[in-house]
Amino acid sequence: MTGTQTKERHWALHKERGSFLLMKFTAFAVRVLGRRALAPVLYLIVLYFFVSGRSARRNVRQYQHRLAHWSGRNELRPHLRSVFGQFMAFAESLLDRLDVWRGKLRLEQVQLVDPGGIRAQLLQSRHGGRGQILIGTHLGNLDVCRAMAELGEQVPLNVLVHNRHVEHFNRLLDEAGDRGLRLIQVSELDTAMMMDLSQRIERGEWLAIAGDRVPLHGGRHAMVNFLGHPAAFPQGPWLLAGLLRCPVNLMCCLKIEGRYRIYLEPFIDAPAWERGQRDAAIKAWMQRYADRLAQQCLQAPQQWFNFYPYWQTIEASDAH
Repeated sequence: MTGTQTKERHWALHKERGSFLLMKFTAFAVRVLGRRALAPVLYLIVLYFFVSGRSARRNVRQYQHRLAHWSGRNELRPHLRSVFGQFMAFAESLLDRLDVWRGKLRLEQVQLVDPGGIRAQLLQSRHGGRGQILIGTHLGNLDVCRAMAELGEQVPLNVLVHNRHVEHFNRLLDEAGDRGLRLIQVSELDTAMMMDLSQRIERGEWLAIAGDRVPLHGGRHAMVNFLGHPAAFPQGPWLLAGLLRCPVNLMCCLKIEGRYRIYLEPFIDAPAWERGQRDAAIKAWMQRYADRLAQQCLQAPQQWFNFYPYWQTIEASDAH
């Protein structure tokens, strides 16, 4: 291991003590108590993880400091209440996720911001059109996007995830009574995986993958500027887009004034690269994505749900 990697383990190696235990507790308690009765109990649970989670507090404070400095907005500078507020925002997002998984969140409760007409293209794919790629983020609540894709349009949405988190996620889905979400484990883009994904695209299915976390194993990544500092972002989503030759769209779901808004926007119409220019093309897309993500952080500053040291020097492939 090198650099800060000796002190801070890769995010996927963290047991994510706070987040996963909180998710497991929430999934159980919502079934037994209901959401309204759970709220004060959840507040105490979050307070416990806030007090005991020294590393998570430090990482949230670092994010808030860098967002404030990068944007020039002094009101975003971290303090005790703002750091705790980010923990509480995460807990609230867990309750909302469970509502989605249990079918309690209806399509009409979600506002769709779609100036590029991505929803119309989703509908078209149901009638013979090719699928596309949606690049999501851990800013906000990505699961709520199911209200549009799965529940609203009945468009097959395949969520590409990394192995270490599939088991935890599937267990929570089972506890919540939802087995309909299509999760595909992707550790590397080998020939068999690429053939499968290509066939799904040709059938009109869509692929969704997060663009802001480096996977643990087989994770190609590059350093780009994010909030004024170098951070490792994954190359996989952009490599996938170029190999499949299908349009790429950005997807973000934020809770604004108590209501979720799904933001959809076209990003790359025809991803491709000249011979010998693949890495340069991918890094340019990654930097554009990081710049857009930074702007989205300003819309909901406390909904950044990465509690690990995001700006550490990551050498995942070499260290593990």
